[in-house]
Amino acid sequence: MNEQAAVPMRLAEIKRKPLNLNDGDLIKVSQLRPGQMLPLVVEPAGPGLDLAQWAAGQREFIREKLLEHGGILFRNFGVDTAASLEHTINAISGESLEYRERSSPRSLVEGKIYTSTDYPADQSIFLHNENSYQRSWPMKIFFCCILPATGGGETPIADCRKVFARLPKQVVEQFEKKRCMYVRNFGTAFGLSWKAVFQTSDKPEVEAHCRRNGLEAQWLDGDRLRTSAIRSAVVRHPVLGQPLWFNHVTFFHISTLGAVGEMLLEELGEENLPNNTYYGDGTKIEPEVLELMREAYRAETISFPWQKGDVLVLDNMLTAHGRAPFKGARKVVVGMAEATSEVE
Repeated sequence: MNEQAAVPMRLAEIKRKPLNLNDGDLIKVSQLRPGQMLPLVVEPAGPGLDLAQWAAGQREFIREKLLEHGGILFRNFGVDTAASLEHTINAISGESLEYRERSSPRSLVEGKIYTSTDYPADQSIFLHNENSYQRSWPMKIFFCCILPATGGGETPIADCRKVFARLPKQVVEQFEKKRCMYVRNFGTAFGLSWKAVFQTSDKPEVEAHCRRNGLEAQWLDGDRLRTSAIRSAVVRHPVLGQPLWFNHVTFFHISTLGAVGEMLLEELGEENLPNNTYYGDGTKIEPEVLELMREAYRAETISFPWQKGDVLVLDNMLTAHGRAPFKGARKVVVGMAEATSEVE
């Protein structure tokens, strides 16, 4: 995969521009680059400020800034364990969410904190919004850097409002009319098993989950499961009310995997791919349309090197995220909060 090949903005190399102080001068608010809205940077103005304790009294401030900027980078607060990240999540959003109906391999670290993605270090992970293929999804996603990579390993992000604005009107209208379809196969030699995805070995429980969540389920030989779901590709933000490009269409499409996708097609055939996407009526999405969508994400990609103890909080509907290849050890953990669903 080489979809992150476009050169993202290297923001940490640019001197930050202070904006203002807040809450009795306890914090400093700044930008990584002058005029760059995403992410907003929040740092302690002095030593000893506990992020979770401060955030518990500043929920409205954090909420407003997330709606405005799409993401906040909390830096130099010394949050460098899974437990301290979960405390921060609880302070900002209440209880963390369990990772269900999974699309990527993750390991449980502690509580409801997971490894970001257990995926080969030399591969990119294309930009996406967490769980946007589901009927419900987390409104907020939290990343914490416990150990930065020796090279690479950034978590690129992109403003979905700007991605949406870059898409041609006819492409948007086509998806608004037809919606999109996600087809997933579990239990092949590639990808996740249905037991890992649904976190159960009970088939009736899986079937019940599928019925509740608008998934068509089909059991296949070899203990395999195929699901399909028709979802909206354009979804309105529940607070702001504006339409957003919010889906897994590009992320799940086999062509986004490049050479790896070609290998999977040859090995499995289209019908048995771990993930693939179509228009909601089941017809294929044109290659040129898929490339327009990938290019819109690339054009809006922002990247910065992780520092130990960084906490990146994203409005999961306003901001997509991915992962760059890396060298050396890297430990970034993730938690999610505030389940929401589409506003009809």
